[in-house]
Amino acid sequence: MGDEFEAAIETATRQLVAHWRALAAREVPVSPPCEPGSLLTALPPVPPEQAESLGELLADTWKVIVPGLTHWQHPAFLGYFPTNNSPASVLAEYVTAGLGVQGMLWSTSPAATELEQVVTDWLAQALGLPEAFRHSSGRGGGVIQDSASSAVLVAIAAALQRASEGRWRTAGTEGRYRMYCTERAHSCVSKGARLAGLGEPQLIATLPGTGRMDPDALGARIDADRAAGFVPAIVVATVGTTDTCAVDPVPDIGRLCRREDVWLHVDAAYAGSATLCPEYRHLIDGIALADSYAVNAHKWMRTGTPCDVMWTSDRAALTDAMSISPSYLRNPATESGRVVDFRDWQVPLGRPMRSLKLWYVMRAHGLEGLREAIRHDIRLAAQLARLITAEPGFHLEVHELGLVVFRRDTDDNTRDLLSRLQTDRTLLCTPTSVDGRPAVRAAFGSPYVDADTLHYVWTRIRTHAQCLENPSASASPS
Repeated sequence: MGDEFEAAIETATRQLVAHWRALAAREVPVSPPCEPGSLLTALPPVPPEQAESLGELLADTWKVIVPGLTHWQHPAFLGYFPTNNSPASVLAEYVTAGLGVQGMLWSTSPAATELEQVVTDWLAQALGLPEAFRHSSGRGGGVIQDSASSAVLVAIAAALQRASEGRWRTAGTEGRYRMYCTERAHSCVSKGARLAGLGEPQLIATLPGTGRMDPDALGARIDADRAAGFVPAIVVATVGTTDTCAVDPVPDIGRLCRREDVWLHVDAAYAGSATLCPEYRHLIDGIALADSYAVNAHKWMRTGTPCDVMWTSDRAALTDAMSISPSYLRNPATESGRVVDFRDWQVPLGRPMRSLKLWYVMRAHGLEGLREAIRHDIRLAAQLARLITAEPGFHLEVHELGLVVFRRDTDDNTRDLLSRLQTDRTLLCTPTSVDGRPAVRAAFGSPYVDADTLHYVWTRIRTHAQCLENPSASASPS
């Protein structure tokens, strides 16, 4: 088995490196030419009775699976927000899987727990977060969640623990507690509210033309809810909304939350990475007023998914909400109170060693390498924004960080352009709306995107627009 595994790893490495090179050269499409159900019919309907070799498994992976994937690392993948990767992250995933440890408690893998404490403190320093969010402060600390969705759900639990003084653990939410966000908040916020038993969050108006939460409207809604007998528990503010990368006014919201004793969670899943660069630290002005904060390292830090880093300045509220201690989890280290048990910081009990890939990435790239990658993407986005501004029949809606949002001269032309782009397998943009009007989103972040890719993407977009005006024109890729 050892020799077969070693040979398979060598083969897999060659295949991955060749795949990365093909992506960088745009030799494969972003999206597969698949119809729904194509893989379902390509695979046998019953599991194999006899063992197959690792070589056969790899061969089938590249023959059957890879051709049916959308390539999120492709340089012309400009949809959603980026999901990064890098050789250092892949190497760490390989080592992590091979070690196969379970880090639910300090005692089940001490080094896994303490490495996570170190790297989340490192990253807090690198992002310009306050001391209160670090494990070294003794009161707060960071944890690697699987996603911003889990971070929101855990923050809600901590907020309910504080707002109810622990009552919710036995009495439930009782329909008493309220959560607040804007309609621009990520869908995971509403999902978290449902899962926590709060129902839909209370939607707060945005400041006209900005997409940013209106603090006065928030204050009025909290006052009205208190008068009606409800308990305001948590506000979720966003630094970098998915549609337009809007940034809620965290300083004003934070002061209001402190005055009203309401938990403030700040979701900076995408834009938070930018504060690795000192020139973007203004994005998190007021963050010291937040109770919890989350950034997806897997979006813009060359770290493979999943890797959401969540910090809190009040670990006691979080662990009091999440901890359940049956006899089989008790151990001297936990009872000493001198260690962190990350199973009390997340929804599942079990957890892989999540910290190794962030440790590898931060060391392999260095902070300067990660900063330059972010600045590179922002420069490309700025170039695209300038091209759009100069092009007749196009209108630039937003350029924030690596995100560019634009539309055509009419809504019908924008919808038609979106329709054409969604059938073009050589690039991928996603739709959004701005002030009720359809628009196109392009978000830079692939590790392989460069100026040639920008030129290619813009040429394709212009060609599709020209085909709408002149149906006889061809939009076939050159």
